[in-house]
Amino acid sequence: MARKHSAPYHHSSFIFRAQRSPLRLLSASSRVHRSSGPALLTLAVHLCLMLCTLPSVAAGPKIHTVGLGAIRKVPFTPAEATPDTKSEESTTLKVRPLIVDGRQKEWTTGDSHDVTDRSFVIRRAVRINDSLPVDPSARWVWQPGPWLLVDRVTGHVTALHLPSFDVAVSNVVWFRDYAAYCGTATTAKGGLLAVVAQLGARKAVAQKQIGKWPQPDHPLAVCQPAQWQRLPMRVTLRPTDGEPFTLDVVGSTSLVEEGDNDDS
Repeated sequence: MARKHSAPYHHSSFIFRAQRSPLRLLSASSRVHRSSGPALLTLAVHLCLMLCTLPSVAAGPKIHTVGLGAIRKVPFTPAEATPDTKSEESTTLKVRPLIVDGRQKEWTTGDSHDVTDRSFVIRRAVRINDSLPVDPSARWVWQPGPWLLVDRVTGHVTALHLPSFDVAVSNVVWFRDYAAYCGTATTAKGGLLAVVAQLGARKAVAQKQIGKWPQPDHPLAVCQPAQWQRLPMRVTLRPTDGEPFTLDVVGSTSLVEEGDNDDS
């Protein structure tokens, strides 16, 4: 019977010892910490480095904003214009700024063309110093320039070098990543060319001589705007004073867009 009455005492003693056990564990843990100090210090340094890099990783790639500003009219005179060929349309150029991340990158003119869901092309507008060496001050004039490829994801703007393209001959008509226009040959014989160029390709994918160049007293629009056909893929170009010419285009998309934005 004495053993039965002593059971509650032992139970309460056990509870008391259990309540004291965390203090003993803490003391034992402190001894372990003191014995493994260098290793724990190294671990703490690594943890700090990882925590320091977490904000930049969590932030992810930088998001760029790309857009076109308001249109404004500026004075413009084609290089080969005469008093008889001048008009309101030919002496005025509509330009608008290309804005990337709130800052103006370029002046542009004309309509843009979406090549893919992340990139588009648009023609650049440039201001050229037209003053002669004997002029007392600079004389700035506006002129249509080369074409630009704009990536909405990275915010990068790339100048395009279209084969045989001449800003004074004709404009470009785009279809997918193909550009159709009249160009001029840089060889000694010269020549007016029907050209189809593709983004990502260094040479024209289709080209044919359709007239002589240079031409005396040629119209300001040397060629009419190109006309595209989807199936089968072909394009027709026609000199203003000549017969139309059709080029068949065989190929697939060759545009290589830039990788994802690597800004951090």
